[in-house]
Amino acid sequence: MGIKNFRPITPTQRYKTNLTKDEITSDTPEKSLTKGKKEYAGRGYKGQVSVRRRGGGHKKRYRIIDFKRDKYGVEGRVDSVEYDPNRSANIALIVYLDGEKRYIVAPDSIRVGDKIIAGEDVEIKAGNALPLKNIPEGTRIYNIELTKGKGGQLARSAGVAAHITSKEGKYCNIKLPSGEIRRINWECYATIGEVGNKDHINITIGKAGRSRWLGKRPKVRGVAMNPIDHPLGGGEGKSSGGRHPVSPTGQPTKGYKTRKKNKYSDNMIVRRRK
Repeated sequence: MGIKNFRPITPTQRYKTNLTKDEITSDTPEKSLTKGKKEYAGRGYKGQVSVRRRGGGHKKRYRIIDFKRDKYGVEGRVDSVEYDPNRSANIALIVYLDGEKRYIVAPDSIRVGDKIIAGEDVEIKAGNALPLKNIPEGTRIYNIELTKGKGGQLARSAGVAAHITSKEGKYCNIKLPSGEIRRINWECYATIGEVGNKDHINITIGKAGRSRWLGKRPKVRGVAMNPIDHPLGGGEGKSSGGRHPVSPTGQPTKGYKTRKKNKYSDNMIVRRRK
């Protein structure tokens, strides 16, 4: 997709950019593959805010995506490429030979009419899914499973891809988009190619209202609040807070590591992203 600029008939239009959406072939989702989605505005089961600055936004219907790609040996045809309001990537509607329809995360350069398939020994082609053990080293992959049969969890955002650096025993070393290298069991499935909609990262929001459509609320500095509202609040005149940056609950927010120690998955990390 390309980037579209607007005539600056208002101050906002001067900077706002959008995608041309050349790849989108259908504006209406497959009704049988959608369901209602309740928004929680960053609140947990107690009703308290656990993630700040979320709320509002346009109402969405959730598209049911096939992350598992477990329809082995049955060829499917790409029926349409669609926009998904729940993710940065586009999605593709696949119609299989037996009539079943499923959505997948659309790889780059996929077109209506293309054929895809998942299985042990299928062709190394964009959109096909197969186990890591059967994918050559250096191949770009996305939608990677961490546990066999659980479904893809890694490399699903617009424009990203991982690749296999080496194979050791029953594990593959995968270099992720973050730069982290992780060992994954070679029985896990991955999809060939890279995620489409590469220009998503180049969009300029342009105005505050457009962020509100996305459910993003304003960010207020802690030093601008009162002491009752934030540890950095208060003071005579303009103050700098007087301490290291913290969240409203007092948790350090810059450089403080919150990852729990002795996680099982730590053993699978060959090289960290930092």
